[in-house]
Amino acid sequence: MQTLQGGRFYPIWLAGLLLALLASWAHAGGFTLTDTNGKTHTLDGYKGKWVLVNFWATWCPPCQEEIPDLIALHGEKKNNLVVIGIAMDYRNAKQVTDFADGLLVDYPIVLGNAQVANQIGPVQGLPTTYLYNPDGKMVAQQVGAITRESVESFIAKKSARTKK
Repeated sequence: MQTLQGGRFYPIWLAGLLLALLASWAHAGGFTLTDTNGKTHTLDGYKGKWVLVNFWATWCPPCQEEIPDLIALHGEKKNNLVVIGIAMDYRNAKQVTDFADGLLVDYPIVLGNAQVANQIGPVQGLPTTYLYNPDGKMVAQQVGAITRESVESFIAKKSARTKK
């Protein structure tokens, strides 16, 4: 095995590699989420579709700004994409559902917590978005607001590469 530091073996590097492998194995199985309507969503259940998982909060201005784009992405069938919103840092379920209803959110909303987030990946800030390809592989992650155009552009580029 080749090492990164001039032939010397560094235990910290190995520990980091092992942690990265464990994290990838933990997320390799996908997720199982239950939305506010009681419907269960699994990554395996969306095979063949792009899946965008968005962590957000009702008090978060960038989260609120991206919601119309997420609604449009979820409703636009040409991208073969489903959006799942995961509400974090809320007082109660009614606060979240009233907020989502007020914005006419039509994609599934999950009440998030640490266990839910652990199924997807770290949430270092809000909003945080993860994108899975139609094979169920996580292909992108972003902390901060996203736009419809940026997601559509990413999907188009990835789809063009796989068609070659």
